[in-house]
Amino acid sequence: MCRFFMTGLMITRTFSSLFCITISLFHSDFLHAGIPTPPMVWEDFDPDAGSFKEEIIYEKTVKGIYEKHAYISAYVNEVEVRVFCKYAVKEGSKNVPGLMNTHGWMGGPSIDKQYVNDGWAVISHDYSGLTKRPHHTKYPPELGHGHMDAKEKGYTLIYDKMPDGSQTTDPKATSHYLWNAIQRRVLSYLLTQKEVDPSRIGAKGYSYGGTIMWNLAMDKRVKAVVAYFGIGWINYYRDRAIWKFDQPQKEIPQTPGQKLFLTGLAPQAHAPYIQAASLWLNGSNDHHGGHERGCDTFKDFKPGVPWDFAVQARGHHNTEKLGDNCKVWLEKHVRGDSHIWPARPTSEIKLGQDGVPELHLSPANSEKIKEVQVYQCVKTANNIARFWRDVESKRVGNQWVAKLPVLNTKDYLFSYANIRYENNTVISSDFEAVIPSDLGRAVATDQPSEELPGGASLWKDAAPAEGVGGIQGFRPLNKHHGTSSSQFGDPKWKAPKGANLEFMFYCTQPQSLTLSTNTRHASDIEITASNDWQSMALTPGLLTNVHGTKLKDWSEVGTISLKPKSGADITKVVFANFKWKKD
Repeated sequence: MCRFFMTGLMITRTFSSLFCITISLFHSDFLHAGIPTPPMVWEDFDPDAGSFKEEIIYEKTVKGIYEKHAYISAYVNEVEVRVFCKYAVKEGSKNVPGLMNTHGWMGGPSIDKQYVNDGWAVISHDYSGLTKRPHHTKYPPELGHGHMDAKEKGYTLIYDKMPDGSQTTDPKATSHYLWNAIQRRVLSYLLTQKEVDPSRIGAKGYSYGGTIMWNLAMDKRVKAVVAYFGIGWINYYRDRAIWKFDQPQKEIPQTPGQKLFLTGLAPQAHAPYIQAASLWLNGSNDHHGGHERGCDTFKDFKPGVPWDFAVQARGHHNTEKLGDNCKVWLEKHVRGDSHIWPARPTSEIKLGQDGVPELHLSPANSEKIKEVQVYQCVKTANNIARFWRDVESKRVGNQWVAKLPVLNTKDYLFSYANIRYENNTVISSDFEAVIPSDLGRAVATDQPSEELPGGASLWKDAAPAEGVGGIQGFRPLNKHHGTSSSQFGDPKWKAPKGANLEFMFYCTQPQSLTLSTNTRHASDIEITASNDWQSMALTPGLLTNVHGTKLKDWSEVGTISLKPKSGADITKVVFANFKWKKD
């Protein structure tokens, strides 16, 4: 039977004509009256129970790599699910470390061949259940909410609300629980493989795969996890735009379903119970929960459990600048390799003698540091919309000091640093947030600028490029999605009222692009061909939304995106010298 804990009553009901839920009167591990903690949710789940009923549909050894694809049975809420898995290992391997590789939202199983070639036994499973693929996890109708394309199949994904709109009262009825349960069952299957050393198991998950890593990190069989994104703080917080540094703070009551999800199921709720060494890799502007709350999650870890994080500045759903963190972390905590992983840095924002805010950073193992980059952002509470500036720092002994000029001492000032070590690992310092005027006699020394920074690092998926005459600019790298930047929302570079946007471009072949904004206004622009630089000026009225309403003023805009139209190749265009200009 499926147990759920609530004070004061015992009831039995039917869900989707499938399973009964017995409600208990008491449990000693309550965090909130009537709301279960993660250990309570999972205490009756046995991932080893029942036959796997393995059905191998592909099995082959190619160039010394053995690979098989198979269906296995998982049992969730007394219902059988046929889970599709892929497994690969070097031929003839014995007693090797095992690795779970978990895909993201709407993704599918894939073997990370880098780890296989490096001596790991790797398994990857499908939990999205997308039927458009020849092989996929098969959810029976009773658990149809496990399909990530549930709506197309006549089901509804279940989080804090049930399909009929009522509040969720049973954590085991949710889609999130189902995906976590399947993952734990696949772990049991991995441990049965003859090549695998069951005492050395790691896992890494991307996007929503990162979201379900935190539950797996509570499993005693796992030595270490790496979560790309997915640390939580989405349900209620991001969904209701309740940002940590809102001024004033929003006061929106949580629904009963939200309370249950946040306390018993959300990734951050697992923190006090996690036993695996846990590494989190994220982008500062990722669409998951606010990264500052993500950093706070580790404050709830038990003493002695290793953890760390790195946040790529201006990263959305990308972490390519965070070095070899994942590889080194897993090798250290699963394989037992003797990698050096520095202790956490300490940092503080305080006023300099001149009243200008400064970040004071003290990293560990300073003799092994290759690079320190400090970042600064002001005012913006919504982490997705922030623009992070690169800030120069000076080394003073084993400490780095960076000036953080501001326009207004009463606005929030945010700062952190990324520290790159000789072994190509990157550690982020703590996320610091202060109102400078609260620190003492703060001085505002920054000035607005109509000349916008144009470096490639400030645009997504872009690289430095040089056009004719040696003029430096940037070139978009993504042929399909183009590029974007949030620098236009920084108070320093926000458009003055009545200004137009001007920029230069260099392209020897004509291209048709679309320029759009975070305000959902857009305009098609034509990049004409020339062997010389050209200029373009855009008035706000050229941009309209889907209702035909014109953009009133560029000062409303925080993010600008440049995307190719059908048949265009935006990677052939070099952009430079963005600026605001009044007539």
